[in-house]
Amino acid sequence: MNARQTLLDWLVPDTIRATLPTMLALPPLPPAEALWALVWLLGVAGLLMQSLALFKSALGRLVSRHLPSWWLDTIVAHRVVQRLVWIFPVLLVNRGVLLVPTLTPPVIDWLQRFTLAWLAIVTARTLGAATDAAHAIYQHHPMGRGTPIKGYVQISKLLLYLSAVYLAVSALADRSPWYFLSGLGALTALFLLIFRDTLLSFVAGVQMVNNDLVRVGDWIQMPQFNADGEVIDIALNAVRVQNWDRTITAIPAHKFLDHAFTNWRGMFDSGHRQILRTIYLDMGTVRFLQPEEIERFGRFFLLEDYIREKQQEIETWNAANWPEDHADILANGRHLTNIGTLRAYIREYLKRHPQIDASATLVVRQMEPTPHGVGLQIYAYANETALKDFERVQSDIFDHILAIVPEFELRLFQQPSGSDLQAPRRDAAL
Repeated sequence: MNARQTLLDWLVPDTIRATLPTMLALPPLPPAEALWALVWLLGVAGLLMQSLALFKSALGRLVSRHLPSWWLDTIVAHRVVQRLVWIFPVLLVNRGVLLVPTLTPPVIDWLQRFTLAWLAIVTARTLGAATDAAHAIYQHHPMGRGTPIKGYVQISKLLLYLSAVYLAVSALADRSPWYFLSGLGALTALFLLIFRDTLLSFVAGVQMVNNDLVRVGDWIQMPQFNADGEVIDIALNAVRVQNWDRTITAIPAHKFLDHAFTNWRGMFDSGHRQILRTIYLDMGTVRFLQPEEIERFGRFFLLEDYIREKQQEIETWNAANWPEDHADILANGRHLTNIGTLRAYIREYLKRHPQIDASATLVVRQMEPTPHGVGLQIYAYANETALKDFERVQSDIFDHILAIVPEFELRLFQQPSGSDLQAPRRDAAL
């Protein structure tokens, strides 16, 4: 026995292989009886076509009276009625062959088995179309936008079509469906091998839907697959993401349980988007404020309360902790600094900004000094979540901050460029 025959014997169980020769073999019929049978079958076919038209018309009127118009459009678009009307003619043929007097019992038996197999396929196609239509209607519902069920629909259709093929084979073989169950055990390993990814993706889909991990329309980031964009489809085997550069990334559904990913839905649902950015200041420009500078900053609308309260606090503290005869030395006491005043200015500016949520966390803090200078980090939440609007708000805020820094006698830090290095040489030459 060669390897090919051994593989065939393993894939096709004995119960199915034994019935294959008789499934589609039409019993012999004498020529005269065959002619009369053909005439009768043509008559049955004519009645079949007429009944098909009448049944289609009646079913269309029934559906249009009891369903909303957009439901009807969805059902028509998925060809549910067109497939459903074929069930009645198939049943008519199955019963009509009994009226043909010249057909022998074996021929009638073969035709009835064939129509039963046909009925199983037609029913599966009708239910598949109805499932697609129901899914399309569900997607129009608000719940459908937040809870995708496409994976469940696809696995249901897969099981439906496999069942239809199984019932069709049973009908053609004239065997009970339970007859073939004894041979399905040998195919279990093959099914697990073929549908491995499908089964894993189905389990992953159940987890994603039940835990509400991903929805259509979510912005997700999955660096492992170069995915950074909006989810446009959640199917049984794959989740499709349209990246911001308009490319499409298809990610196997079961990978969402194996890899970490970021979902930005919470940010959009809250209506706020975080601003977290640091500016670096030259540490050589940080110093105490002079009295005339304190007076000038006290006239700033955003700083007048801060300067007044801070001055009172410092004077009270110095009077309680330092002797008056040592007040002329800066080290003997507390004083206002330009960097601290800048922090207070930025904080008040953000609090009064119309597109910053003042009720959320708002922090302007000094970071640890680095070779790039001392950092001031702005931590706030904008009221805009759309990328274009958010970036506009954030840019406007930092435009103002970068422009106001020199008013506090501070200098922004940046790496020296070639022109910076050439300027001292030109000055020396002059």
